[in-house]
Amino acid sequence: MSAQQDGRSLGRRRFFRALGTGSVAAAAGAVMGAKEAQAYDPGPEETKARYRETDDVRAFYRTNGYETLRK
Repeated sequence: MSAQQDGRSLGRRRFFRALGTGSVAAAAGAVMGAKEAQAYDPGPEETKARYRETDDVRAFYRTNGYETLRK
């Protein structure tokens, strides 16, 4: 007697049915546990200006023809 005949095998149709049931349950759990979104405050350290026109940056602009963008 094979596993298919004695009922221990899941089978293709039962597999997809179980897969669909599991995804519906997961979606329902996500909706039930949903919370209101909270705003993120990055603070002054993350919002400060970081761009500095160093010698390397000037050399890059010069070699790549960006001199027209110079202030």
